[in-house]
Amino acid sequence: MKARFWFDPLCPWAWITSRWMHEVTAIRDVQVEWKVMSLAILNAGQEVPPQYAEAMAAAWGPVRVCIAAQEQFGDQRPDVVGELYTALGTRFHLQGRTDFAEVIAESVAEVGLPESIAAAADDDAFDAALQASHDEGTALVGPDAGTPIVAIADREGTEVGLFGPIMTPAPLGEDAGRMWDGFVLMVQTPGFYEIKRTRDVEPQFD
Repeated sequence: MKARFWFDPLCPWAWITSRWMHEVTAIRDVQVEWKVMSLAILNAGQEVPPQYAEAMAAAWGPVRVCIAAQEQFGDQRPDVVGELYTALGTRFHLQGRTDFAEVIAESVAEVGLPESIAAAADDDAFDAALQASHDEGTALVGPDAGTPIVAIADREGTEVGLFGPIMTPAPLGEDAGRMWDGFVLMVQTPGFYEIKRTRDVEPQFD
């Protein structure tokens, strides 16, 4: 089975879901294509607290870098976006880093990409491709959803996407596999849209 996973590197909930997907690929026959969406685009024109607005201004950098990596190296290295996401997310979420320029430079170097990829953080020439990737994901779920988005084929072979699943912490081993089996069942059930309850805990990365 093939899945497509849209993420913004800054979203802690998407990070947890992405680690679940890594568990899934180890115990189920699933291949993941990592796709970029943007919290900055998602929140454009919205009234947000000043601290969040500052974070959204900084959020352009990591997603531009991911797009640049995909455009320039995706054909040669199909997993490059996923590798870069892991490097970025480890620093942002597990290490609690907020020094964006250093995080980006270190992450790009860790996955063996040239410094020019890190420079894309400040280059709006990548924004059209970022917007297109973002729109491709949100077209599957509608305007009310955020990151992450996971998409797989339904029983007729049509790609269907859902926002989430949102969880904390990420299940491991066969627990992750059973959760994936349930996710597939929901996605492939005609007319299924949503399961939700109010979150009352903070993201747990361990």
